[in-house]
Amino acid sequence: MSQLSTHVLDTALGKPAGGVVIQLEQQVAESWEVIARGVTDIDGRLKDFTGEPLAAGRYRLTAEIGLYFAATQRETLYPTAQIDFVIAQSGGHYHLPFLITPWSWSTYRGS
Repeated sequence: MSQLSTHVLDTALGKPAGGVVIQLEQQVAESWEVIARGVTDIDGRLKDFTGEPLAAGRYRLTAEIGLYFAATQRETLYPTAQIDFVIAQSGGHYHLPFLITPWSWSTYRGS
């Protein structure tokens, strides 16, 4: 079983993005099932997203960055940022950060 964490960084301001709503879904057959929801802390982190280990499978993290930018009174092109990923084998830690600005976003696998 694997663990998952995330971190949202507002690279336009050079600071963590606290208060971002994030949803985790798992693909089940041909549909997606919500398995966890959370909100980033003041450091922009969700340290142990599910509280329980994740089995091998396909998942997606969706960050509601449009709401975050609206709260900071900035317009954005992207209302959400979504990471679609696969845990090939059970075990290990997956840290998947979001680097966001009002006009772009990106990700990588951290440690």
